Amino acid sequence: MRWIALITALTAQAVGADQIAPEGLQDLPPADVVFLGEVHDNPKHHQHQAQAVAAIGPAALVFEMLTSQQAARVPSELPDAEDLEELLQWHAAGWPDFALYYPIFTNAPEARIYGAALPRDQARAAMSGDLATHFVGDAARFGLDQPLDPEQQATREAIQDDAHCNALPAEMLPGMVAIQRLRDAMLADAALRAARDTGGPVVVITGTGHTRTDWGAPAALALAEPDLQVLSIGQYELPVAGSAPNDLWLVTDPHPRPDPCAAFR
Repeated sequence: MRWIALITALTAQAVGADQIAPEGLQDLPPADVVFLGEVHDNPKHHQHQAQAVAAIGPAALVFEMLTSQQAARVPSELPDAEDLEELLQWHAAGWPDFALYYPIFTNAPEARIYGAALPRDQARAAMSGDLATHFVGDAARFGLDQPLDPEQQATREAIQDDAHCNALPAEMLPGMVAIQRLRDAMLADAALRAARDTGGPVVVITGTGHTRTDWGAPAALALAEPDLQVLSIGQYELPVAGSAPNDLWLVTDPHPRPDPCAAFR
């Protein structure tokens, strides 16, 4: 995943807090909403998420990987991994092995499950950049009615360009940034609904790019509901230059994977 290196290089510009060891996940500061980041296919990151969830004991779990319709299928008594995977039709969306995620569910068996996934057809429509039209809810509350600062827009387009192996036409990059903004707002909206419904705490399971406190889902949530206490935890595969754009962050060994850009050569 080429975007890991570029995100890491850019984080020196952002204000963060402390790098922690995995043991620190068992004694986190209190928060209404905790964003737990991941590199999606890294098993160690999911082990850390499961450890943190066990320590937090959340009233609700929000998954980037699930739509709200999928989340509604989760029964009050969790089935085994194979049955839950089938019930959710997990692999249809192309996420990594469900076995990586199942311990997160089982470590919070009483938690209500919420989905914040952006359906593909909605993502394609959002490429136009008209985010307010494609967000279900109060788009202005999450800042979707406003353009990004030009410097941030350029930085985020550079991240998207590298993430896609510099193979996308330049005119597509603003649309890719728009999709990420929409995903951030959907995560924030689901977390806010979960906090209101359950009283919290809420844990959000998502990619580390969405956990950024400067422009990710925590920033969208802070804009919508500034009184909520939010904690952002990022997980990275490379040493971070300076400070990560999270409240707390971990660095793990990279997970071995094929070169994602090989197909473009």
